[in-house]
Amino acid sequence: MAQCVQSVQEFIQDSFVPMVAVLCSEDAEKVTRKNNLNFPELLRPFCRLTSEGHLRDPNNQLVVVRSLRVCVTGISTRPPHTATLRAALTNAVATCQPPDTTSANVITAGDYDLNISDRSLKASVPWYSSWRDTLTQLSSSSHFTATTPWFEAYREIFLQSMPGSEHEFLSHYLACMLVVSSSETVPLDQFLKLSQEQHKIQHSGEYTHPRWFIPNTLKYYVLLHDISDGDEQRAESVYEDMKQRYGSQACYLLKINSRQGGAVGSEEQIPDPWSQYLQKTHTQEVFDDTASTNSIDNDLNSSSKMDDGDTPTKDGMSNNLDEHPLQLDQSAEPVLPGQGGESLEGEEARDPKPGGPGGGGGAVALPSSSGTHGAWLTLTDHDRIRQFIQEFTFRGLLPHIEKNIRQLNDQLVSRKGLSRSLFSATKKWFGGGKVPEKSISELKNTAGLLYPPEAPELQIRKMADLCFLVQHYELAYSCYHTAKKDFLSDQAMLYAAGALEMAAVSAFLQPGAPRPYPAHYMDTAIQTYRDVCKNMMLAERCALLSAEILKSQAKYSDAATLLIKMTSEDSDLRSALLLEQAAHCFINMRNPMVRKFAFHMILAGHRYSKAGQRRHALRCYCQALQVYRGKGWSLAEDHINFTIGRQSYTLQQPDNAAAAFRHILINDSQQSPTQQAAFLREYLYVYKSVNQPSGETDTEGVLPQLPLPCLNSAQTRVFFGHERRLAEGEKQAATHVTLDQECDADISRLWIRLEEQVVAMVNRGVVPQSFQPTQACLSQHTDNLRFPLAVVNEPIIVEVSFRNPLRVPLSLSDLSLLWKFTPEDFSRLPDNTHASSQSITNEKEVLNPQTTPKDDIITTEVIAEFNMSPEETKLARLKLLPHQTGELRILGVVYNLGTGDSGNSSAEVGGLSVRGRQDLEIQGPRLNQTKEEKTSVKHGSDHRLDPIITPPMPLLEVFFLHFPTALLCGELRKAWVEFVNVSGVPLAGLRVASTHPHFFTLGARGGQGQARTPLSPAASEHNSAYKTVSALPSTVAALTLVSPAEFGARGAAGVGGSGGLEGMPAGVGSARVVEVELPGQVLQPGEALQVPMWLRGPDTEGVHEIHFLFYYESTQKNGKLSHRVLRHTAVICAIRSLCVRASACRSNTLALTHTPNPAPAQTPAQDHRSGSMLVFVDVENVNTSEVGVREFHIVQVSSCSRHWRLHTCINPAGDKDSKLGSRERGKLCFRASRCKPQEATSDAENKLTFADLNLGNEQIVSSSTPCADFFFRRGPCPDQKRCGVVAGAAWGQGLGSGTVVDDSLAVVKKCSEIELDLIVLWKAYVVEDNKQLILEGQLHVSLQTIGKEVCSLTQKEESQEMVLLKFKPDPPPPLARPSQEQLSHLIKTCLQYPQTYQHSFPQQSLCMVPVTLMLSNCSLAQVDVIIDLRHKSTSPEPLEACGMFVWLGQTQYKLQLAAQEVRCVRLRVCFTQPGVYNLGTPRVFAKLAHSTNMYETSQQSALPALIVIDGV
Repeated sequence: MAQCVQSVQEFIQDSFVPMVAVLCSEDAEKVTRKNNLNFPELLRPFCRLTSEGHLRDPNNQLVVVRSLRVCVTGISTRPPHTATLRAALTNAVATCQPPDTTSANVITAGDYDLNISDRSLKASVPWYSSWRDTLTQLSSSSHFTATTPWFEAYREIFLQSMPGSEHEFLSHYLACMLVVSSSETVPLDQFLKLSQEQHKIQHSGEYTHPRWFIPNTLKYYVLLHDISDGDEQRAESVYEDMKQRYGSQACYLLKINSRQGGAVGSEEQIPDPWSQYLQKTHTQEVFDDTASTNSIDNDLNSSSKMDDGDTPTKDGMSNNLDEHPLQLDQSAEPVLPGQGGESLEGEEARDPKPGGPGGGGGAVALPSSSGTHGAWLTLTDHDRIRQFIQEFTFRGLLPHIEKNIRQLNDQLVSRKGLSRSLFSATKKWFGGGKVPEKSISELKNTAGLLYPPEAPELQIRKMADLCFLVQHYELAYSCYHTAKKDFLSDQAMLYAAGALEMAAVSAFLQPGAPRPYPAHYMDTAIQTYRDVCKNMMLAERCALLSAEILKSQAKYSDAATLLIKMTSEDSDLRSALLLEQAAHCFINMRNPMVRKFAFHMILAGHRYSKAGQRRHALRCYCQALQVYRGKGWSLAEDHINFTIGRQSYTLQQPDNAAAAFRHILINDSQQSPTQQAAFLREYLYVYKSVNQPSGETDTEGVLPQLPLPCLNSAQTRVFFGHERRLAEGEKQAATHVTLDQECDADISRLWIRLEEQVVAMVNRGVVPQSFQPTQACLSQHTDNLRFPLAVVNEPIIVEVSFRNPLRVPLSLSDLSLLWKFTPEDFSRLPDNTHASSQSITNEKEVLNPQTTPKDDIITTEVIAEFNMSPEETKLARLKLLPHQTGELRILGVVYNLGTGDSGNSSAEVGGLSVRGRQDLEIQGPRLNQTKEEKTSVKHGSDHRLDPIITPPMPLLEVFFLHFPTALLCGELRKAWVEFVNVSGVPLAGLRVASTHPHFFTLGARGGQGQARTPLSPAASEHNSAYKTVSALPSTVAALTLVSPAEFGARGAAGVGGSGGLEGMPAGVGSARVVEVELPGQVLQPGEALQVPMWLRGPDTEGVHEIHFLFYYESTQKNGKLSHRVLRHTAVICAIRSLCVRASACRSNTLALTHTPNPAPAQTPAQDHRSGSMLVFVDVENVNTSEVGVREFHIVQVSSCSRHWRLHTCINPAGDKDSKLGSRERGKLCFRASRCKPQEATSDAENKLTFADLNLGNEQIVSSSTPCADFFFRRGPCPDQKRCGVVAGAAWGQGLGSGTVVDDSLAVVKKCSEIELDLIVLWKAYVVEDNKQLILEGQLHVSLQTIGKEVCSLTQKEESQEMVLLKFKPDPPPPLARPSQEQLSHLIKTCLQYPQTYQHSFPQQSLCMVPVTLMLSNCSLAQVDVIIDLRHKSTSPEPLEACGMFVWLGQTQYKLQLAAQEVRCVRLRVCFTQPGVYNLGTPRVFAKLAHSTNMYETSQQSALPALIVIDGV
């Protein structure tokens, strides 16, 4: 229950006070009217005693009376009307609103901080953004408890206005003041007249109202003297006569109006204590028809009784029980004084604080009359009035009550024969056995039973009431308890209920709490009042008292239960107030029940609404929303917000209403489609009335925000430039970038690297610091830290993502972008750039569609209709076309929102189409670099909606003709590429970069700028893409010297696969960027250029994405935008064709260019750098797909190297065909020789030797385009990569160690390296559409090492096995040493001798034959050689069985050969008989000359050297 201003004891004492009537003469009324007051109003602020009073009970014990308040009212003979009372209560509640104070009223309940004040109207609704800050500021302050002054005002008026009843005497008059002015002619006669009038009212029987406590009513005579206008001596004389006639205890002279003329401007500031009481008096005057206590004005003799029967209405509202309990009541709120047309804030303008207890704390009500009160009174007059009340109470009223208590006590004792005092007989009454009380259901309904006034039971009740009024609660409880038993025995239930009620209150108020509060007394009384007596007013009073008592004892659960039981359908206002108090009980428990609080606040708000109290209904719903919001109870939250919206709109708070309806729509509602449609219509209606009240658009205002559809700003994408033209006929347009493509971070980085390569090449290998990658499409996945660049007169397309959260369609119309533009001329100097910049916006144009748009600055596209289905996410693409340079900022979208009813446009559905906006507010990525950023939440900038409009730039479009989608691996195909300048600015510096440079090469344009018509596939049968020369199958290769620079390759990058840019395939370094030759170096606006493009199928089968980047510049320098790019992605399916495997081995013969002269042994021969080796090429047809390939023909094999060349073809020989069918394999064998000295002169040191061996009738010039282009653009083979890695590791290891062993490793390894590249050219015969086509292609293999086979196909790399974690470092690897196989290649040997030698053994028994042993150093270092002739033949064949021979001369030779030196050693062999002999017995050992360790290894022996010795 809400906290009250008073304590519960003060509240109960002020609810039951002695009642004093007032009768004033006409002249006395005039005296008080000078102060704008009547006599009761004059006394009201001073009716509470500031000092203690005393009296003695029948037992002669002293009773102290503290803070006694006396109620002084005028006499009204008319009974209170029920409808009038209800109107007064309604008015009291309506005019009392929560005060808007600086300190909020907050209750901390569990995890909730509930704002229970006027701020809850703001703190609970979704549009109040600072509610959390408000609660946070108060979280550290002291505990605040909610107050409900409207409930206190209702309760006070309800208790004061209760009509007198026969069963109790608490509200009956105890005394009557007779007031006469001293200016009367005969004041004593006037007193007599007033006394007679009072006697007539009380005893004549003509008037049922008011009721009097006892027949002998205390009459107190007051002589009112006006000091400002009266004779004070005469007043004193009259007062002396009064004391003689009535006694000094029953009369008083009251002097007032000491201020002369009521001067307000005097120096003394007089307070006005009447205003706070007169505000409550105003409501009481509604049912208190007495405006004056003058008996003449009241016309007491002619007063008539009013009919007590009232029409059974409740609070002026209809009581329709068929309505849903939570249905929003549509009845109009009653217009109260000062309320009509006034906003809620106007009602809260004042917050007076009453000075004394019993006032409505914080209640705001209008005074009963205007003007200043007490203008003729001074502070001395205030003291006189206060002294008058004190004298009346202490000398008149309290002695009168004491006397009547004694009289009643004596009467009861004498009548019942009891003890002298009832007080002393209490033990006797309650000490014996108790008779069990009957339940309420067993008692007969005797509510209409009336006791005569002289009945002992009523006398006991009178005595109890008198004791209660003077705070003698112990004696009062005894009397109430006695009367209760008597009434129950007589089954007088109304009397019994009253006795039970007051007995419980008396027991609670007894000092020291001698007995517990009998709550069951109250429960029985409430049940009796409600069910038996059918008197809801008495039941309500009993419930109010009991709930307050239970609350003071912290029994909030019992209090809430009691209050909820008192709700009924007969009074919505009472039910609303009690439900609200019950809700407060739930949050004041030790364990707050917050959800019950919210639920009962909803019920209270509903009843408030039915009672016409819309402001209180709105407050209750707002307070309940604090609990329901954000907890997942969407249906309850929707109902609350809908009701808040309705109530706010009714209370002329359309902004709050629109915000509440907006909250319903922006959440994911679980309502049915019908209900959602109703919510939407309500919102549109309220929104339109708020922002467009006159039906016309306000061109001067700002469009408010719309909640629907949901706008996902983060998913906004911005595209700069024109949409690309589609394919025209056989032309295929470049794909570039479109909004339909999904963003891929890896692909984006790839495009940036390509662009950086081109920019670096243009800027001599350096990327400028101001380089900004081109981003044609910006999204949340791109880098938006920089301001994007757009080009004037080129469109900017903004893609906005809308989501319809409702299950009803939405219709948007006139959808466009809202922007702000600052013109800026970038051609000016920087100091004058911002000289006259003034922002321009289209806000006025979008507010009123009839306004002429600013198309001369920016053309804004408008989408006429944009319909969205239920729960649909839809993209809208809005276009802007800037016509001036400057800085643009896209603010948001503007549109008309309407319901999407079928068959009607949004502008025609009952006028429910409103115009509004939604801002595009994009939050940048979260910063997470520094420590401060990591420990806080900071976001970077996102400038995707803030483009800079730059001066005109050229615009390139690229088309491809006859571009294939599938190729055989290595297949060559000729296509055409067309470049078109579609802008008005000349284009220059056109370059092409690609991720697969080995896939294409560009040719020269046709004569005079006209492109040649490309050859069709059918024509390629007789027209080769290669440059060919007619020739017969050659036995000796044709040679050509070519520089790699001619084909855009760097010197070392062309051969062996070394070199290349970082992160790119080796061998394609500068070849990645190709410059396109333009006519005159410029492509004029509107011109087109066609260039041939040769394509080669990838070496790996599968689907390949090949990316092209076209770079171009403007002929005019642009300070903001230096270049532009165009992207294209081609998808090629590669199909397997041929597999080429190649290997090389050294030749067995060593030939000298000059026949050596005979020389002694160990004489070095001439140093020749000649040599040869055999190259074996295996070609296999691995094509398995059904593409119609019949057979492949190997038409030519070419080589390219600096040191080696193909010399002759060994196999196939002659006219043998080299065709391969499906799964066939062919073996080719070639002899390779070193390049001749004239082919490797110093001027041609960096040139490569191309050798062509054609196997058909045409020789393809491999050193020309396109064959040489693809050779230089090729990527390294995997075998070459692995070899390079191993060699590099070994070489690096040797250099790092610095030892001779490691140096020798490199030297030895170099002996087996040959660096020979082979180009295998082929033709394939394909049958397609009953036509035979001839396809051409080329494959590359690179021979690096003798004896190692290489393959043109990429081998699948084996997956690495799982490696166990190692916690200890591995030991260092052992030093690399040359292997036996590597050392065996240091020296190459060859024996020269006659194959047949004739000798006459009969003539000479010994046959001596000369033999020459040729030694060739294959390394680049000096080698020590040992020739051992003692070696016996180890040939497995028994060749020596034919005879024995011996070597003559030295048996061992030691030689030293220079690098690549060839030396002859002359030997002689001796035979003793004819036969066949094997001369391959010499054993040759070799080691590096400067090696400290002897790696002396036997060199590879030649094939068996057989000689035939023939005897003659």
